[in-house]
Amino acid sequence: MILSAGIDEAGRGPVIGPLIISCIVLDDNQKDKMKKIGVKDSKKLTFSKREKLFDNIVVDANEVIIKIITPEEIDNAVRGKNVKNLNELEAMYISKIISEILSDVKIIYIDSPYQDTLKFLSLLHKYYPQINKYKIIAENKADIKYIEVSAASIVSKVIRDSIIEELKNKYGDFGSGYPSDKKTRNFLISWYKKYKDFPPIVRKSWKTLQKIIDRNTDIQQKLM
Repeated sequence: MILSAGIDEAGRGPVIGPLIISCIVLDDNQKDKMKKIGVKDSKKLTFSKREKLFDNIVVDANEVIIKIITPEEIDNAVRGKNVKNLNELEAMYISKIISEILSDVKIIYIDSPYQDTLKFLSLLHKYYPQINKYKIIAENKADIKYIEVSAASIVSKVIRDSIIEELKNKYGDFGSGYPSDKKTRNFLISWYKKYKDFPPIVRKSWKTLQKIIDRNTDIQQKLM
């Protein structure tokens, strides 16, 4: 029975909350079952459907590996403090995941954060030189094409959604956490006006925050 793995993330773009990367290992029979129960790219599924499929995936998969990357780690990457950028941080974590696979996997499918997939593969090799023992297929939109990656996208999305709900219970309803969300922006604006800073759940390297700071500074100057 041939084993293959799929790796995908959730939460790359939001200004609030962590980035989640998941790896799902499946054999041929498990892949057939995933297809039958409706596993597909998480963005094409409803919240309730993802929740139901999540339970099936984590129970039936041969192996599940999950990494949670904090806003602070993301900020350090964007600012070039620990790695060059967010793409490299993601490559570093994916390399860690691959190094932790216990199953006798032959091929690994990855939803690449890079348009230049060769550059991405070179970064994986940098952080895990033994990666050559696997056949690696890294593609953009791999979550649509490969069932293993689709399963990983669901697991990552459900875990992030769960964390976001916990954060809302603690900090208040901030919406989706995406910069394009008006509720998210209003939450950030109100928080900054009150505390002159942002909570630790926020990615402070995002340009959205600098715009809020600049706008607040302009208002203060006009009132002086």
